Order: sequence, then C-alpha cells, then structure tokens
Amino acid sequence: MTITSFEILIIVLSVILVLQSIWLFVLHLRLKKLLRGKKAQDLEGLIGALGADIRELQKFQVGSTNYLKIVERRLRRSIQGVETIRFNAFKGIGEGGNQSFAVALLSEEGDGVAFSSLYARDRMSVFAKPIKNFTSENELTMEERDAISKAKRS
Repeated sequence: MTITSFEILIIVLSVILVLQSIWLFVLHLRLKKLLRGKKAQDLEGLIGALGADIRELQKFQVGSTNYLKIVERRLRRSIQGVETIRFNAFKGIGEGGNQSFAVALLSEEGDGVAFSSLYARDRMSVFAKPIKNFTSENELTMEERDAISKAKRS
C-alpha cells in the first residue's frame, strides 16, 4: 500500500486543522477569562475606567507638586537653626556665673533673630537683634556671632 501525495496533503492539512482548533480553543478560554470580571464589565468599560483613574492621578500629582513647592518655600523661611551659648558676662569681677546667654534662631536662608541676656546679681538686660543673611546691621557680640555661626551649621 502506497500513500499518494494527495493523501499526504490531506493528512498534513488535517493535522494543521487540529492544531489550529486547539489553539483557537485555548485563545477562546484566555479571552473569556480576560473579559470575565466581578461585575461582568466589558474590556472597553474597563479601559475607560482606567483612563479616568489615570486622569485623576495626574490632577492629584499636579496639586501635590504645587503644594510641595509652597511647603518648601515656607520651610526655608521657618526656624531651622537654633543655638544657645551660655557665658559669664562679668569674668573680671566674678559676678554673674554662666547665667548670661546668646541665642540665635535662624531660617535656612539666615534670617531670624539673636537674643542675648546679660545677667548680674542686681540686674538683667535682654537684647534682640534682627539677623538677615547671617549678619546684622547692629553690632554683634562675640557670643552672638558664635551662636549664629553654630546655628548656621545645624
């Protein structure tokens, strides 16, 4: 018994048809699984919902970015460097102990105030000097300059 070329062609085409049928069945199952949802949504509705969610996220991102820029500007102006130096203002006559102090309260940009206090047994004086860009128009004491320098590094 010999197989003719026509019979070989029929066998090959039959095998191809069976393979395509299997592939089509598997594809049908995968597509059915993809389209099956909790609320039986169709694929177009799902894509539309995802697009709306993406637009909402983009609006949120723009709002968050603007808010963070405002917060960053405010943060640079807030007090970030704080330093206190205690000292004896009257070393030569022995009064006061280390009760005198200089305090620097500075922003990141070097703006703020320097407070200083001179303490003696019979009186106490308090001074406040505005600071702009880590310097003051008023004359600063050595302790105030030291407090500003240390607050700048912190």
